[in-house]
Amino acid sequence: MRIGIIELNAPFCQAGLAGYSDRAMRLVARRRGCPYAVTEALLDVILLSGGQGLKKSIDINDEDHPVAGQIIGSEPQTMSRAARILEQHGYDVIDLNFACPVKKIKNKARGGHMLRDVERGIAIMRAVRSVLKPQTPITLSLRRSFDDSSESRDMLYQILDEAWQLGFSAARVHGRTVEQKYTGQADWSSLIGLKRQYPDRIILGSGDVFNAEDAVRMKRQTGVDLVWIARGAIGNPWIFRDAIRLMQGKTIQPPTVHEQRDALVEHFDLAMQIHGESIAGRRMRKMGIKYARFHPHAAEVKKDFIQVSSLTDWTSVLQRWYDTDAPGVWPAPDAADETREDSACAIPEPS
Repeated sequence: MRIGIIELNAPFCQAGLAGYSDRAMRLVARRRGCPYAVTEALLDVILLSGGQGLKKSIDINDEDHPVAGQIIGSEPQTMSRAARILEQHGYDVIDLNFACPVKKIKNKARGGHMLRDVERGIAIMRAVRSVLKPQTPITLSLRRSFDDSSESRDMLYQILDEAWQLGFSAARVHGRTVEQKYTGQADWSSLIGLKRQYPDRIILGSGDVFNAEDAVRMKRQTGVDLVWIARGAIGNPWIFRDAIRLMQGKTIQPPTVHEQRDALVEHFDLAMQIHGESIAGRRMRKMGIKYARFHPHAAEVKKDFIQVSSLTDWTSVLQRWYDTDAPGVWPAPDAADETREDSACAIPEPS
């Protein structure tokens, strides 16, 4: 499996999610089988404004490859300059986010609104391609259409046809429309149609992949080349290992309590290295809540993680609940989980 010159050893990808998928989350997953990861969407004008905090957030290291830097914006000039910044920082792939159902900013299209402003979207694609090295793979993140009209579906194909003509390496398509936002079910049949339309192109599928079984089912049912795992990867870095095992016809077991502990320790340590203790404490509180789902006493562990704000708090929870090894449990389906599957929506606007 390849995305341009980038070779992958399994057909799965950790998606970008605002406030979650930083380098710490990516590295913990990579050490457990994740073959490819994408950053949360980075607003082009914020990338261009620079700053020490931004530099820390976009820096990658030798272990964090292959990785795609995902950008979102509304102007060809700023999007192309932002793409160049990420290329210079060593990102293996540049991904253009035309998927998020964000609000229009000053009447300009951004994210999924490109599916209604095709001329602007194509201008951005051409501008980005023109400034990057010929060998740098560019990918496109989309939704299946802006709405359910036939005109909207035609616009999707206009954008994809232009992407292939420009030499884009792959496209990720989410099975919801932009108008759906995060409600309803993802339509996997649209992914089947895309692979029939573009059998020789690399298509990543996303939407409603909550566990390893879902990832394998999407791969087999739709024929997409890679499965983009978003919400299902939060607090579950084992999902990639498990999906690979299922593809091989092997059985899977939930992570033991000590396997969970090891991932939690790693994750907090990496988060502190990147963000410092204060920010890491805030970020890891919500991560710990997700990890807690695998613990035999999930409800009590979750309650304790909600109180975490420092390394001391974190260590206390681990000592209380993770010292003694035991079999883990599979999380119950969480119908109330509204974690956003796309990553741009939580990005602050520049002042």
